[in-house]
Amino acid sequence: MDVRKIVNQTVKIVLPLLLGVLLFWYLYREQDFGAMMEVVRGGVRYDILLFSLLFGLAANVTRGFRWGLLIDSLGRRVRRRNVVFAVLGNYAVNMALPRVGEIWRCGVTAKYERVPFTKLLGTLFVDRIMDTLMVGLLTLSLGVFNIGFFRHFFAENPPTLVATLITLVRSPWTYVGLVGAVVLAWFVFVRMKHLPLVRKLTEMLLNVWEGVRSLWTIEHKGRFLFQTLAIWVGYFLYFYTTFYAFEFTAPLGIRIGLIAFAMSSLGVAVPVQGGIGVWHFMVISTLVAFGVDRTDAAAFALVVFTVQTVWVVLCGLFGIFALPLLNKDEEGKDEAKNELIQAGA
Repeated sequence: MDVRKIVNQTVKIVLPLLLGVLLFWYLYREQDFGAMMEVVRGGVRYDILLFSLLFGLAANVTRGFRWGLLIDSLGRRVRRRNVVFAVLGNYAVNMALPRVGEIWRCGVTAKYERVPFTKLLGTLFVDRIMDTLMVGLLTLSLGVFNIGFFRHFFAENPPTLVATLITLVRSPWTYVGLVGAVVLAWFVFVRMKHLPLVRKLTEMLLNVWEGVRSLWTIEHKGRFLFQTLAIWVGYFLYFYTTFYAFEFTAPLGIRIGLIAFAMSSLGVAVPVQGGIGVWHFMVISTLVAFGVDRTDAAAFALVVFTVQTVWVVLCGLFGIFALPLLNKDEEGKDEAKNELIQAGA
C-alpha cells in the first residue's frame, strides 16, 4: 500500500511537470539562444521587473483578506495574518504539487484557526469560482471586441480541449452517464443513508456546502466585490508592467496587454506546476500575433516567467515558515491545556 501511494504521488508530480517541460522544450527547441541571451543580458529593465513584483504580492495578500471574509461568514473570526500566509504558501506548494496547495491552505488554516477543514474547502470553492468568473468575463469581453485575434489564434492553434468538449456535448453517452450518476447518487444517499460511511460522507458534503453558502451570508459583500476587483487589477498590473521592461513590448499598449494577460491566465489554469510550458505558449503566441518577433517573444516569456516564479516561491516559503513561528505561543497554550486535562484525569 505504501509503495502504491508513493507511485501515485510520484505520477501526480512528475507527469504534469513532464508535460509542461516537453511543451517548453517544443517551444524553445528551434529558438536562437544567442539572440535570446542578448535580450536577457542587455535588453531588459530589471528594475521595472522587480517593481512589477509588488503588484503580484499585493494581489495575493488581498486574496488572503478576501478569503478571511468568507471564513468569517461561517461564524469564525480568523486572524488575517494566518490566512494571508496560508495563501502565499499555497502558491509555493502548487509549484511542486499542482492543485495540492489549495488542500494545504485549508489544512494549515484549520490547524491554526480551529475551523473544520471541510467548511474551509467550501469557501475555497467560492474563491476559485470567483477566479473562473473573472477570467471568463475578461476573456469573453476581449473576445467580443477582438474577434479577429481569437479567430486567428484558434485557426493557428486548434483548441483540442474545446473540440473535445463539443464532442462530449454532442454525444448521447454523455447524457446517459449524467443520468446514471444522478441515479447512483440518489441510491447511495437515500437508500444507503444508514451506513456509517455514507453518514460521514453526507456530513462532509454538508460542511462543504456551508462553506459554499458563505458567499450569500457574507457580511461585507461590497468589500468582497471590491477586493475581488482589486485582486485582478493587481494581477493585470503584475503582468502588464513587465511590458515596459522590454523595448519590443513597451509600445504595444493596454489593449494588447489585456489580451496577453487573459491568454496567460488561461494557461495558468492548466494543472501544471506554475503553468510552465502552457503559460509560455499562450504568451508567445499572443505576442507573435501582434507583430513581435518570435525570438523576442520567447525571451520575454522566459524572463518574466522565471522572475515571477522565483518571487512566488520566495513569498510562499516565507509564509510557510512564518505560520508556525507566529502561532508558537498558541500551540504552547494548547499543549499546556492538554497536560492539565491529562493530569486531572
